[in-house]
Amino acid sequence: MIREHFEFRQTIATILADDPRHIEAAKSGMLAARQEVERQITRDPYFAATLEPYIPKIPERTPDRMARAAAVAGIGPMAAVAGAIAWAGVEAMVEDGAAFALIDNGGDIALVSGREVKIGIYAGASPLSGRIAFLIPPQNEILGICTSSATVGPSISFGTADAVTVFSPDVAVADAWATAICNRITADDTSVLDALTGTGVSGVLAVIGDAVIRWGDLPPVVRARVDERLITAGSDWQYYGRS
Repeated sequence: MIREHFEFRQTIATILADDPRHIEAAKSGMLAARQEVERQITRDPYFAATLEPYIPKIPERTPDRMARAAAVAGIGPMAAVAGAIAWAGVEAMVEDGAAFALIDNGGDIALVSGREVKIGIYAGASPLSGRIAFLIPPQNEILGICTSSATVGPSISFGTADAVTVFSPDVAVADAWATAICNRITADDTSVLDALTGTGVSGVLAVIGDAVIRWGDLPPVVRARVDERLITAGSDWQYYGRS
């Protein structure tokens, strides 16, 4: 397996693949998606600034995915940017023939894998941080696994959760809802999860201190020792009001 760190402006990602050409496909896909988002922001600066749902007429795929996913979650389009760009990168890898493709864009992951994959959970100061992981079964279709935190990283968050991880086949949806849930969920109030039915979210795991909250269909959670050196720090447009 090849692991390559990739940075371009705000994009800070880790790419995993079995073939060097798929690494290059991932970079091309992410850069093309970034260009779409940049063009949208140039046309409409409000797209990047708003923290509220906003679905203008958008001619390009990536910003349209972002706006639609975030609107359902009740937040601004940029809440879905990292997941949407990771998604575009993995799509490009698959189009290039990859059977194994994974992009971690600052904690927002898109993947396809013909084999089992273990993905660790980093949750800041929580005593569970780095001690548990998801055991992801083989995935023939793209899966989004996106994490938001109110206690880790520089992005704006209105919540208190150490980590909220959301699963969805729509990676932009997973990213948007990770932010939205993290903004609202507490150990005593999980009512935000009541809104998830029919959104495309398949499962949620939230870590708040030593509390673990589960919703929906989740892969097995196993004991692990997460190597913090493998964590991809940062994310796309991290200062534009997303978490």
